[in-house]
Amino acid sequence: MGVVTTVSLSKSHTFSKPNSLSIRLLKGLGVVGDAHMGETVKHRSRVAKDPTQPNLRQVHLMHEELFDELQAKSFIVRPGDMGENVTTRGIDLLGLPTGTRLHLGENAVVEITGLRNPCVQIDQFQKGLMAATLDKDADGNLIRKAGVMSVVLAEGDVRPGDAIRIELPEGLHQPLKPV
Repeated sequence: MGVVTTVSLSKSHTFSKPNSLSIRLLKGLGVVGDAHMGETVKHRSRVAKDPTQPNLRQVHLMHEELFDELQAKSFIVRPGDMGENVTTRGIDLLGLPTGTRLHLGENAVVEITGLRNPCVQIDQFQKGLMAATLDKDADGNLIRKAGVMSVVLAEGDVRPGDAIRIELPEGLHQPLKPV
């Protein structure tokens, strides 16, 4: 079982999101008051391509262990700095299959839709950070470490210190792909 360490939101399209004492998740929409809340895409580059696409990126989760790894490479990254809504500890987010449900706190449930695909804004935040959030596996396949994206299935409040319970999907597990 993992834990929520930090929650963050921003009402405007900023790269980093200020930390909050709590966030409220709304079913099918995302984080109340966050610029990315909605049934359809809100990321500006995706809106420009097709504003009617479903929003598979309602809630961005990132594992705090990544910050430890980045610090060892001389980067200073704190919760919310890379735009995540929920920072976790104790869960291998990147190793979970598509469709995994995360129960956050007492009521909120999100379903993982895929990997965050890091973009050049990461390098604008700190030069070289994008490369530090990417890796290669033994077969040379790209590994994206900048967190996972999800949709809200059940609404509720989420706070630092809340427990996270993992519910794996039934059937054959599909690896995460960028969304």
